Amino acid sequence: MTLRTDWTLDEVHAIYNQPVLELVTQAAAIHAETQATGEVQVCTLLSVKTGGCPEDCAYCPQAARYHTGVQAHKLLPDAEVLASAQRAKDSGSTRFCMGAAWREIRDNKDFDRVLGMVEQVNGLGLEVCCTLGMLNEYQAERLKQAGLYAYNHNLDTSREKYDDIITTRTYDDRLNTLEHVRKAGISVCSGGIIGLGETDEDRIAMLHTLATLPAHPESVPVNALVPVAGTPLADQPRVSVWEMLRMIATARILMPHTMVRLSAGRQEMPVTEQALCFLAGANSIFSGEKLLTTPNPDFDADKQMFALLGLKPRKSFKDVPEGAVLMGRGKAPVEA
Repeated sequence: MTLRTDWTLDEVHAIYNQPVLELVTQAAAIHAETQATGEVQVCTLLSVKTGGCPEDCAYCPQAARYHTGVQAHKLLPDAEVLASAQRAKDSGSTRFCMGAAWREIRDNKDFDRVLGMVEQVNGLGLEVCCTLGMLNEYQAERLKQAGLYAYNHNLDTSREKYDDIITTRTYDDRLNTLEHVRKAGISVCSGGIIGLGETDEDRIAMLHTLATLPAHPESVPVNALVPVAGTPLADQPRVSVWEMLRMIATARILMPHTMVRLSAGRQEMPVTEQALCFLAGANSIFSGEKLLTTPNPDFDADKQMFALLGLKPRKSFKDVPEGAVLMGRGKAPVEA
């Protein structure tokens, strides 16, 4: 299948607004053509530095300006992070993501410690992902050298809606970070959140932006807002499964080889709704009791769901060419 990065906004609009059953059927067919059906990657996300963030993201309980009850803590000890990564691997995760509530990476001892964490988790044979805020080219290169596999930096919403949600960094700041990640040869993970009070047009515009980047993100998380008391969006209604299906199915059609991640909001979704999302093209989840600071299904619940639906976990480094091995710090995959 030919990958396109020249989708028009009208084309995305037409795909998204199909009758939902036709949309899901089309997405399922593309998923079967381009992905291993019945295979879902299990990821775990750990907050290695929580709270105290200077930004004003209206959905985020970690913003210092909101009173949400989140207890701020500095960087976790390396041993605690490594133990969490080992537990995640033992429970079936193949990607371990580390998040720090920073506006941007600073070249200091905390960043040096994160680089060490990346190297250690990489040594466990897990795909290592980080979400640390904005970064520059040099910092992206350092993360790559430490063994980072993927970097998450979400667009969150459309350019038009963005200023209603965040004023402390620009949309172009986000796009620039994605460019630095891509240039460093790190896998790009970027998606958004629905349920922020945006319109369907905003959702379509965000998907259009992602699908017309110079290269499709290797993974696109689709998050449903988890409203948190104390944030400006605390009273937003729950996102319906039909809204999630439209987002997931459209993302699958536009970006057929991308991992589409059923992310935040899954705690409120029964297995029947999650099954529909997998049918529509989702092929990754986050498992573990928390997704940074919000509730998330635990490993046992997800194992039961996998057994019921006949799903199997995706292996680590599946996209690394056969015969290549991930070397240590500073090394790219090389022929075995």
